[in-house]
Amino acid sequence: MPILATPFDESGALDRESLRRLVEFQLAAGVDGVAVFGMASEGFALTTEERRTILDDVVRVVDGRIPVIAGVNGTSTATSIEQSLLAEEGGADALMVLPPFMVKPPAGTLVDFYGDVAAATSLSVMIQDAPGVTGVAMAPSLIAEIARLDGVDSVKVEAPPTAPKVGAVVAAIDVPDFAVLGGQNAQFCLEEYARGAVGTMPACEFPDLLGPVLTHFQEGRVEEARAEFRRMLPLVLIGLQGGIAWAVHKEILVARGVIDHATVRYPASPLDAGSRAAVALVLDELALPPIPTAVRA
Repeated sequence: MPILATPFDESGALDRESLRRLVEFQLAAGVDGVAVFGMASEGFALTTEERRTILDDVVRVVDGRIPVIAGVNGTSTATSIEQSLLAEEGGADALMVLPPFMVKPPAGTLVDFYGDVAAATSLSVMIQDAPGVTGVAMAPSLIAEIARLDGVDSVKVEAPPTAPKVGAVVAAIDVPDFAVLGGQNAQFCLEEYARGAVGTMPACEFPDLLGPVLTHFQEGRVEEARAEFRRMLPLVLIGLQGGIAWAVHKEILVARGVIDHATVRYPASPLDAGSRAAVALVLDELALPPIPTAVRA
């Protein structure tokens, strides 16, 4: 369930045509859902009106074929509920909710926070466990307690080392059908699946490569899945560079003909010439398949 990048034109304005192609690319790759306003979306740099526009465009293109998940990254209960209600009004199917992070909340208060957000909307809530971004740590026992709340049905684990954390969360959860997913650009997705994860939420430039890996792993074709993943691993790793990850994701999407520009918004940083050359080398070595004509049209 990839986190969509937010395409901008050369002036830094939303590039809605590129966004449409980006969504079509995900659909053509057979993803199980898409997310907007996550970290990989530069959600931190979007205005409220842009969030409305992006969600509307994505929902229209998806047209009910897969779930659309809206990231919520408020700095308080009030702002998180505001974002949640805007997402519900805009047609999102679920919410991916970060804990408040500007003022670090005591761990025990997070049960009330997630309960208040879930009670304010009819959408299902995914806990986003991302202490590297938020500085807010959530123990498996705390996640299990939050999981018992009405309306909370999943968690995205991004706390390194992610595979052991996934295993600990799976073991702690005592709620039927609660979904545990991984992140971190799918770097350890196969290890996470082996520990009980049922999905992953990476960036959006390689869904056509990652989909078969996960399918083969779930079918028991583990060695085949691992070989396919080893081949694409340079593409995964180059998108994990702090500060320039957003530009790397977009540089790859431009090179693959999905979006038109690799423009990012401050405080994200554009790529220097050496980083662009490194991305180009990875892509040349992979010799990726062409993007379907329907996506590029």
